Amino acid sequence: LKFFRQARQAKADFVVLEVSSQALQQHKLVGIPVEVAIMTNLTQDHLDYHGTMERYAEAKARLFNNYTTPNYCILNVDDNWYDFFLLEAVGQVVGYGQSADSTERIQFVKNAPDGSSWGLRNGDKSMALQTHLAGLFNVYNASAAATAGLALGLKPEVVAEGIAALTLVPGRMETIDKGQDFTVWVDFAITPDALEKVLTAGHETAKGKVRVVFGATGDRDKVKRPLMGEVAAKLADAIYLTDDETYTEDPDTIRQAVYQGVKKAKGTKKTKVIPDRQEAIKTAFKDAKKGDIVILAGIGHEDTRNMGGKSIPWDEREIAKSLL
Repeated sequence: LKFFRQARQAKADFVVLEVSSQALQQHKLVGIPVEVAIMTNLTQDHLDYHGTMERYAEAKARLFNNYTTPNYCILNVDDNWYDFFLLEAVGQVVGYGQSADSTERIQFVKNAPDGSSWGLRNGDKSMALQTHLAGLFNVYNASAAATAGLALGLKPEVVAEGIAALTLVPGRMETIDKGQDFTVWVDFAITPDALEKVLTAGHETAKGKVRVVFGATGDRDKVKRPLMGEVAAKLADAIYLTDDETYTEDPDTIRQAVYQGVKKAKGTKKTKVIPDRQEAIKTAFKDAKKGDIVILAGIGHEDTRNMGGKSIPWDEREIAKSLL
């Protein structure tokens, strides 16, 4: 509420807000008018809170139904939960995606380590878009933003300029460059879906192998730990399994849960288990060859880690720079 008071005093025209499923479940949006509600995708997360994916989806759906009554509902047509949210939506639905059913259809995608370009077509109208952010999932995110802007009446050229102007999302596939001949990305991926997306983006852009340094967070959804191991085993060429943030859990137990997923997906031969995170990063850099991508997943832009229930200083980007 303090933030909204400040926004009102500053005479802000719009507030752009990421709304968590917990906030919706706890009625924290009651009384707040929603002009545009945007859905990127729905994948496994927060099941320690909601219990099941169905309850998780029901909580998220409050952003689109009579609970908030938005005027526009921007939905990802290619997401597995699209039909569910389509039935819940009460505002004007505008779909985006690569599917022919999309109102704003994504076409002609080109990915590179330093960004992406694509087209967005609506009937006989089309616009060219480009972003400094790499990976197909960023194309989808930017298309969601573009679709919202167009629904609100922004001119296509203004939308394109805005998307092209974004140079960096801190901790999201953030490039660390100290002159090395391989790419380093620092990314916040802490769910199976997020890890899959960043690894897929790595393969879309890498000229060599995709290497990943990652672990799993303590005191959080335990079900997703082996799933993250499976994702890494299926998509990474080399895995450096290490500690993320342990909180109050035993780090060996967390790593073993992730490793079970690696083992299930037959990825043990390409996996090194290195509990010390800095040592794991150092080893990945030492192994990297020209054209490879090394992804440091899980910490992102944070400047601390919770280890054993205590917060300690940790800036993964600065650590990567010093090791490089």
